[in-house]
Amino acid sequence: METELKLSLQAPDLPHLLAHPLLLAPSSRQRLLNTYFDTPELALQQARMAVRERLAGEQWLLTVKTAGQSTAGLSRRQEWEGPTTPGALQFDTLVDDATLSQTLMALRPQLQAMFCTDFERQRWVVAHSGAQIEVALDQGRIHVPGTDLSEPLLELELELLNGPEDALMTLAAVLRQTPQGPIPLTPSDASKAQRGQALWRQK
Repeated sequence: METELKLSLQAPDLPHLLAHPLLLAPSSRQRLLNTYFDTPELALQQARMAVRERLAGEQWLLTVKTAGQSTAGLSRRQEWEGPTTPGALQFDTLVDDATLSQTLMALRPQLQAMFCTDFERQRWVVAHSGAQIEVALDQGRIHVPGTDLSEPLLELELELLNGPEDALMTLAAVLRQTPQGPIPLTPSDASKAQRGQALWRQK
């Protein structure tokens, strides 16, 4: 179960955010290349699910995310992720929900690449209000292969690793108060998959 708070921000506020004392700690950086799949009839989108292949460094990962609840940027949803071979889409060895696994394996012959995200992730792990929280800053773009459709991607994700859920909101409030003054970090209910789907529909 993944619990995270997604926050959008504006490019001019980025230097102020990065100057925040909580983000002066060591961080890691990684480029993430992602391809999202669906059927021509958008069966996964209609079920509010996402299937993604990700190249993280030299490792390929297959991810399945189910429909969840998202309110004021805070989302809770089931997620499965594991090593893969590009194009294999081997859901039966990844997903431990038998019904979901069978459904995805039945859809597999129809799945095709729909859109991609290409971004750099800067990652911190922050202890706050009795919780361990991953702070991930994503900068890059969303695009539809074979078209000129593209839009910038800049967002902050706070993912609960352990501890109380309300620590996500309190950490967001702290991060808004930078040394240069307050910045808007706006809760967003639109996932990268949903934004990519909206971009694809402009074809």
